[in-house]
Amino acid sequence: MQKNSPENLPQASKRGFLKEMLGLGAAATVIPIMPVQAMGTQPPRRPGEAGKRYAMVVDLRKCIGCQACTVSCSMENLPPIGQFRTTVLQYEVDLPGADAPAMFSLPRLCNHCDTPPCVPVCPVQATFQREDGIVLVDSDRCVGCGYCVQACPYDARFINKETQTADKCTFCEHRLEVGLLPACVESCVGGARVIGDLNDPESTISQLIKENSDDIKVLKPDMATAPHVFYIGMPDEFVNEIDGQAGVRLVSDL
Repeated sequence: MQKNSPENLPQASKRGFLKEMLGLGAAATVIPIMPVQAMGTQPPRRPGEAGKRYAMVVDLRKCIGCQACTVSCSMENLPPIGQFRTTVLQYEVDLPGADAPAMFSLPRLCNHCDTPPCVPVCPVQATFQREDGIVLVDSDRCVGCGYCVQACPYDARFINKETQTADKCTFCEHRLEVGLLPACVESCVGGARVIGDLNDPESTISQLIKENSDDIKVLKPDMATAPHVFYIGMPDEFVNEIDGQAGVRLVSDL
């Protein structure tokens, strides 16, 4: 009986076999130093669109929870069925004195943090950040170990069931580079999503943040990741309590 060596495996299985071996090797040799690396400085950023810093604003006052962003993202980026790069979670919120809970919609996606915790924990440097702030995954390099998935405090990453590599929102960088909007922004029925360059004070996103400076919030600010997905109209109770799963929240005012 032959053993499962690379020579005896079908071609389609060899990549998985090698990734498994690389993952075991990484687990044996890299894990002891990962906590030091994760707490230290971020690796150097790779080239992106020079001079830009991309970010997104989600105006929850305009979001109607229609999931058009989820559908368009899936059509554009083709993740496996049942896996999503962005989605809109629906929450039932108990309001004092109300007979029935209110509905609250919260779009979720990768936050493209300024200090992304997913980057330094990658043992093969497959996850990286560009100079324009966009965080990406090199699928050819990724071994699917899942360290970055666990490191993300926003539940924004997953292991793609088809490629067995890390997957997530990329701000549709392939569209941005040719002057197009990300699929989720272009398809948003209420115009709730705005993307742009924070380094340009005249950009729509910079003006929007300036005009709503008293109401701009990010998820889990105490994690010190400096997320660059900003929310307008998000109740304080959602800022630090969010765990990626829909549920009931008690808030005094929406």
